[in-house]
Amino acid sequence: MASILQEWISLFLRWAHIISAIGWIGSSFYFMWLDSSLKKRKGLPEGAKGDSWAVHGGGFYHVVKYQIAPDEMPEALKWFKWESYATWLTGFAMVVVVYYWGANGLLIDREVADLSVAQAISISVGSLIAAWFFYDWLCKSPLKSRPVLVFAVLFVAIVAASWGFQQIFSPRAAWLHTGAIIATMMTGNVFFVIIPNTKIVVADLKAGRTPDGKYGEIAKLRSTHNNYLTLPVILMMISNHYPMLYSHPYAWVMVAMVLVIGAVVRIFYNMHEAGMHGFQVRWQWPVVALFAIGMIAFSTWRPDQKEVAFSSTAALEIVAVNCVICHSATPTNEFFEDAPGGVKFDTLEQIRSFSSKIIAQTVLSNMMPLGNETGMTQEQREELGSWLRAGAPAE
Repeated sequence: MASILQEWISLFLRWAHIISAIGWIGSSFYFMWLDSSLKKRKGLPEGAKGDSWAVHGGGFYHVVKYQIAPDEMPEALKWFKWESYATWLTGFAMVVVVYYWGANGLLIDREVADLSVAQAISISVGSLIAAWFFYDWLCKSPLKSRPVLVFAVLFVAIVAASWGFQQIFSPRAAWLHTGAIIATMMTGNVFFVIIPNTKIVVADLKAGRTPDGKYGEIAKLRSTHNNYLTLPVILMMISNHYPMLYSHPYAWVMVAMVLVIGAVVRIFYNMHEAGMHGFQVRWQWPVVALFAIGMIAFSTWRPDQKEVAFSSTAALEIVAVNCVICHSATPTNEFFEDAPGGVKFDTLEQIRSFSSKIIAQTVLSNMMPLGNETGMTQEQREELGSWLRAGAPAE
């Protein structure tokens, strides 16, 4: 009953997380487009940076952005903050339900690090806090006047954190935590910087003071960081069923390539929305394609990959001992009443039909069995892989 309850809670939290993320990302992308589309025209109010006209749903919209703020406080002001807060809160709740509640199966891999549940959860929470403080310090450091260098240091720091997580958690949890520290930086920007700075400007307007433009500039810089980090973090949040990304011995290289691809795609859209043409909006997609091909090629390479002699009888025994306890019409694992995902290995034909998934999740990674509770060895994984690549012969 507990496992079913956990699955339902996870499902509803995932749904809420996606809904919240759509709202946050949608508004973020919209305002990045809006900034790019602003035009300085005659007749704009004093202090206006530019305006933009748009049509949607049969209606026309006219938006004016002020360089700092209007002369007086408007009667109604829409704040875009709860989209971000809800996304982070539902995401962290999912980490609690999936990775903390099921720490021995998904968070901890004792072949990587023999941690207790308390130790693993403490490191997880601590890494989120540390990530924010490091990032906030970086943005306030002497490098703040050189935004490109700030982003370069941040890139190296995220990749280094990914490598560090690989030395502590299971491959899947390590990948997830890399995305989680990025998401924490992004929501931290909204909660600790963007909204407070905007409130200072609002308070100045209400008091009849002239707002200081530096607060808007700082908030805009953090918002731009969020814009370039959005696409990588989306992939890291939704890719838990694709072990070819996170199960590689050098998964931190995958992280680096995802960060580059996401940033380059955003560069294209930001430039395109700003009305740029020619080479300025043509170089991005070849670069993205090159890195995507690189990820595919890299995912199939292992430093110690080899084909070994196999016995069909021994291979079937490996499946029976390590896989069928869960993936069967009648699972013997106490946590499953039905085969996860409906995937069953009761017959040779069923094994053959899922051979590519077995190779991806059990041979090229140690994602399965969960938490390696059966103690499957590397030699068994290699023998199983050779047998499956040979077509899983009966004899």
